[in-house]
Amino acid sequence: MTGADGQRDRGSTARDVRTRVTVLVALGANLVIAAAKTAAGLFAGSPALLSEAAHSVADSLNEVFLLIAVRRSKRPADDRHPFGYGKERYFWALLAAVGIFVMGGCFSVYQGVQALRTDQQESLKGYLAGLAVLGVALLADGGSLVRALYQARRHRDATTDPALRTVIAEDATAVAGVLLAAGGIALHLATGQVAWEAGASLGIGLLLVYVAYRLTREARDRLIGEAVDTQLRDRIGDFLSSQDEIDKVAALLTMRLGLDSVLVAARIDLVPGLDSEEVELVCVRLKQRITGKWPEAEHVFLDITEAPGPEEL
Repeated sequence: MTGADGQRDRGSTARDVRTRVTVLVALGANLVIAAAKTAAGLFAGSPALLSEAAHSVADSLNEVFLLIAVRRSKRPADDRHPFGYGKERYFWALLAAVGIFVMGGCFSVYQGVQALRTDQQESLKGYLAGLAVLGVALLADGGSLVRALYQARRHRDATTDPALRTVIAEDATAVAGVLLAAGGIALHLATGQVAWEAGASLGIGLLLVYVAYRLTREARDRLIGEAVDTQLRDRIGDFLSSQDEIDKVAALLTMRLGLDSVLVAARIDLVPGLDSEEVELVCVRLKQRITGKWPEAEHVFLDITEAPGPEEL
């Protein structure tokens, strides 16, 4: 293992520890909040509270998915998966997004529709219990969100982690959902119209569906094979083009294999006059220099096409 590899592994391990702590904080908060919201929602007969309870249950299950993702994505490459298991992170993030859609979004919409159909009235005691629970939930979800945002702000590399991004999306949505639910309950209490609370439940559901869509699209792009950012690709291409032995870079393909792993495949035309031994040495040197400059480029493949000689032109 080179020094660059060791530094990358240490950085990756430290990032995963931070992410795991952030996910555990979110999981603990959501479990407590889900139990409180469910009890208060059943007691008060509040569709907005039950929608928020479904949201917290979905978030709790998703945090379990994210913990699995962090652990399983670190498994080393083997014969069956020669490029490693880095994409497992995106697979479990996809499952988390589906959980948000089904358990959170769809149930919240259902609760809103049911509230409009039944026009159920709640007691004053139920309203007060519901608002108290939402106040506690706002503090817990807000604290978890602050923790996640702090990690993302302090460690820029963490912003590409789908586990952390999912936690931020969940917590931000949870805070917005609590505010919607509280507003719906308060307006229901003030006006006596259940439509306000039902509208809050529908709003929470639509918000969750939108967040799930965004997370699903992001996970899908990574799973089917996404290129590295244009800036990194251009730097690699400029490096290859600047080498004296390379006449032309005919093609350069990249793909992210995980948070810390990138595949680089280049088809290059070499200058005329190099024999087979020189070609081999050039390939070795180029691969070593690419890996040295960009440690995340774990897999580098060079397809050598000899440039035609003057008599072939």
